[in-house]
Amino acid sequence: MPQTHLTDIRFDGFDLDPRILAGLADAGFIYCTPIQAEALPPALAGYDVAGQAQTGTGKTAAFLVAALHRLLTQPGKQTQAEQPEPRQPRVLILAPTRELAVQIHKDAMVLAGHTGFRLGLVYGGTGYQSQRDALAAGVDILIGTPGRLIDYFKQRVFALDQVEVVVLDEADRMFDLGFIKDIRYVLRRLPPPERRLGMLFSATLSYRVTELAYEHMNQPRMIEIAPEQVTAERVRQSCYMVGNDEKVPLLIGLIRRLEEARIMVFVNTKREGERIWGYLVGNGHQAAMLSGDVPQKKRLKLLTQFQQGELPIMVATDVAARGLHIPGVTHVINYDLPEDAEDYVHRIGRTARAGAAGDAISFVCETHAFCLPDIETFIGIKLPASPIDPDLLVRVDPASRVRMPRKPREERDRHEGRREGRHGRRGPGERPGERKRGAGYHDDRGEAPATAPPAPAAAPEEGVPAVAAAGAGGEPAPKKRRRRRAKRPPAATGSQA
Repeated sequence: MPQTHLTDIRFDGFDLDPRILAGLADAGFIYCTPIQAEALPPALAGYDVAGQAQTGTGKTAAFLVAALHRLLTQPGKQTQAEQPEPRQPRVLILAPTRELAVQIHKDAMVLAGHTGFRLGLVYGGTGYQSQRDALAAGVDILIGTPGRLIDYFKQRVFALDQVEVVVLDEADRMFDLGFIKDIRYVLRRLPPPERRLGMLFSATLSYRVTELAYEHMNQPRMIEIAPEQVTAERVRQSCYMVGNDEKVPLLIGLIRRLEEARIMVFVNTKREGERIWGYLVGNGHQAAMLSGDVPQKKRLKLLTQFQQGELPIMVATDVAARGLHIPGVTHVINYDLPEDAEDYVHRIGRTARAGAAGDAISFVCETHAFCLPDIETFIGIKLPASPIDPDLLVRVDPASRVRMPRKPREERDRHEGRREGRHGRRGPGERPGERKRGAGYHDDRGEAPATAPPAPAAAPEEGVPAVAAAGAGGEPAPKKRRRRRAKRPPAATGSQA
């Protein structure tokens, strides 16, 4: 890491266990970042911590080091050899997204590599039984997303009564994704705050996050690392004023000029992302598309390929805007300006990480130009507008766009079958995902239904009336009319003559 990103405080200056120092050496950590230098002293002393810092400044290492120190030095606890099997979690780390949980687990495997602790990772979307079996076998440190973790807890796969350290990462994102009820459900089933170490980290300590900290933590120390500017210091920001029809030509023209670059292209919707991916691939650029409904195994594979440099371009929605540490991202292109100014900060935070430099380029188009004033107000600077070189606007043939491949039929059937099982019924003989419809209906697989509609009658010969051509048996059946219930006369009132 460049020295400008670090402090002069060394990790070996703390009274840390040699096994933790060995893990830090394996990770290449020698000097602390500002958030680590401020958060570690109170956390190592046993005080709860609520910390705010920019994305990519080392919050993960801060709470992992503090958690490992607590497990290795807490007096009166059973040693690893004395613990009964299966082990129950002693550290619980909650993350809002699957990608962030995987990233934390990856970092924890390095830092805890010499401690002998068992690590568990649970998240939705894949591996239900394998994750359940690994958790049932016993873990010391449990990392996961709220939904899958609560599912296993209600099945009594593990207990929470032995948790000594609880960590909430990206707490503000928990609110944005609607996880706050799940978080409170978990926190209320832990030992009381006086008997555990609580740590909360977030890019922003909003009122909601602060309220959560004081509700479920023991007088936390509030630590705020406020930079001179909201965005990372070494990000070179710029924008282009473009029309909607110029965005694709400008994007391809920019990418052609960026040699040996690792680029993330952010869009606001999955549909737009698939369209942009199609144009990039169709014009000879190797790219991948990442959105929330991509299967988890495929998402992890794509992220690994992008991190290792096998994929130079990643088109993504805001699912990839937080928590992912991808080294070497040189350029972030906001193809669509985000409607939330904070999302802009998180997007461009994918580059210029750990003190490196990077470029953030935004397209200010007719559709999303209204977002620019809020973004500039939030980050405190005005985005410099770059002139568009006519050579950048390459000619793009609309026919060059590649269509996103559809899922295999078996995979679609399984998915649709699960959906039908929850929300609908299938009649006898119907396939998964198929519903009874009128004549001419084709289901979403592009196939005709199992019982094909009757073929239309042949056209009548010239000069023959249509009724006569249809024949006695070919006349269309008259439409059934709904019988209306006759209204009862009003009851007579008064005497009749």
